[in-house]
Amino acid sequence: MAQVHGHCDDRFTRVREAFEENFTARGELGAAVTVLLDGRPVVDLWGGWADEARTRPWERDTLVNVWSTSKGPTALCAHLLADRGLLDLDAPVATYWPEFAAAGKEAVPVRHLLSHRSGVAGIDVPHTLDDLYDWELTCARLAATAPWWEPGTRSGYHAISYGFLVGEVVRRVTGVPPGEFLRQEITGPLGIDFTFGLPEKETHRLAELVQERTDRAAQAALLARMEPVAVASLLNPPTGRAAANTPGWRAAEIPAANGHGT
Repeated sequence: MAQVHGHCDDRFTRVREAFEENFTARGELGAAVTVLLDGRPVVDLWGGWADEARTRPWERDTLVNVWSTSKGPTALCAHLLADRGLLDLDAPVATYWPEFAAAGKEAVPVRHLLSHRSGVAGIDVPHTLDDLYDWELTCARLAATAPWWEPGTRSGYHAISYGFLVGEVVRRVTGVPPGEFLRQEITGPLGIDFTFGLPEKETHRLAELVQERTDRAAQAALLARMEPVAVASLLNPPTGRAAANTPGWRAAEIPAANGHGT
């Protein structure tokens, strides 16, 4: 059995038991969990292994690619600018990013980017992983994309595009990439161990992403049930474990999906 480390308030022993059950009953390789109550940590547990070969124990400061949890810090950057009066959430995106006005998007407000209602849930031309790692190219293609539905009339998950859309607005307002703004204004002052992408010097702390053993037929059935818009948002280009374990992914800034933190 994997050894679990850390502390757990006596009021939350069931949380510790559930965490341990992930290893004993559900095949967990390595993980961590933290719970804050009124700003104070009441649960801070970690255990298992940080690699599939089980050569590196999971430590308290092990880093993880947190996928779509990255969208929260991205949105926080925009809201901080709005709080400071530097960004109007009801203004058209094109006020800050003129190229975004293309293809009938001249009136789309910033808040539609934040709420997954802009209609620009993805890119409508083939887009490779190498393309995705190119910030300017990805943003240019998003700016040129016609909305996949009338903006504001519905929501649809902007799986990857969210980070570039909101992040480019942040960049246009501040003059620095969203990851740098996050470091300067939020994570740096607060001492938070979180970045978009990952500096090479920190890769020794990074947990390897391992594919869960799942039923391929069930996965195929799930994709078949998804709306075409959702599939296109997720799979152009395909992003997943294989991509996230590469230097290219870690070196890029993908604010909707490649945040790394403890």
